[in-house]
Amino acid sequence: MYPINVKSEIGPLKKVMLHRPGREIEKLTPDTLRHLLFDDIPYLRIAQEEHDAFADLLRSHGVGVVYLEQLMAEVLEQSDEIRDQFLMQWIHEAAISTERWQQRIYEHMLQYADNPLELVEKTMEGLILGDVFFNQNESLVDMKSDSSKVLIDPMPNLYFTRDPFASIGNGVSLNRMYSITRGRETIYGEYIFRYHPDFAGKVKLYYDRYYPFNIEGGDILNLNEHVIAVGISQRTRAEAIEQLAQNIFAAPEAEINTVLAFDIPDSRAFMHLDTVFTQIDRDKFSIHPGILGPLVVYEITPGDSADHVKVKRTETSLDVVLAKHLGLDRVTLIACGGQDRIASEREQWNDGSNTLCIAPGVVVVYQRNEVTNELMREQGITVLEIPSAELSRGRGGPRCMSMPLVREEL
Repeated sequence: MYPINVKSEIGPLKKVMLHRPGREIEKLTPDTLRHLLFDDIPYLRIAQEEHDAFADLLRSHGVGVVYLEQLMAEVLEQSDEIRDQFLMQWIHEAAISTERWQQRIYEHMLQYADNPLELVEKTMEGLILGDVFFNQNESLVDMKSDSSKVLIDPMPNLYFTRDPFASIGNGVSLNRMYSITRGRETIYGEYIFRYHPDFAGKVKLYYDRYYPFNIEGGDILNLNEHVIAVGISQRTRAEAIEQLAQNIFAAPEAEINTVLAFDIPDSRAFMHLDTVFTQIDRDKFSIHPGILGPLVVYEITPGDSADHVKVKRTETSLDVVLAKHLGLDRVTLIACGGQDRIASEREQWNDGSNTLCIAPGVVVVYQRNEVTNELMREQGITVLEIPSAELSRGRGGPRCMSMPLVREEL
């Protein structure tokens, strides 16, 4: 069995990767919110309780839950060489350029070497200058520096595990993130796929974090074994989508023969394709009401050679393009908040259309989006609610917080 097997958005979910919010959340301050891509500061203890409820709900429905931090700790346990390589790469990617500070930070992090999980969590938490002072009087720079100054940024967005990489069929897109703030998150995926015994040598990379153009997992949806949808969005470039398509088409094991590139508005409200629509049943989707107008969609198919693709531009509606490529007569679109504009705007802000489907017609959603949840129930969807007072402050829903690794095929 392949360690990655995701050929739809709705096949029964068997294994998923999460990240339980950690102390990186408590490193957020009002002055760093915008830089770290947050609008507010979640209360960590409650956010963890809500996240635990999410994980428990998944387990109660037969989903195996693994954690990013635990997988990475198991990688570092394998050898001191891998641990040291990872630490030096982590330091380098944090833009610590002077040899003196590189050595200081490396030696500081080694105090956690006997507990790989704690070491991993420390890399996620980031560092302030005071963490690594050995002797504040040893240089003028140290004496003039504020010990609370951030030396290495935390990674508070990590609990949105959907973005750093994306499962596609039996492979993955290991992404190049849009912002410098999130760019280092993909280092964990790099080491897991390279060294973890469950994945090493068994997973095809369809995109690599070292490619020049940005792409994020929230923009990638598996419609079926032959078709994926990718958003040209605020955080994913057209060049990246074309490269991804070329790599998939050139891979003999890949079944995908069509990549649909959806041109969506470049704005925070339409940050990723999965804030625009998510599939919740074989013929039903939850959607952002703002996407109901005409859409420009580019249909990318294999070209005459490995480095060439064919692209066809169409202007159509969301229901038409989805029905066509799913082989259906029609699909039902359930608008976040329905016809109530105030409810729509409020619940879209709280990711009412960002659902995690764990089986056809069974979805996990935020409890707070009551109008949208009731509309889905009226359409025959089984709606499983999780608490979300604090998790929702990060502007991502259950789909954003989960990376499916294995789904049963439909």
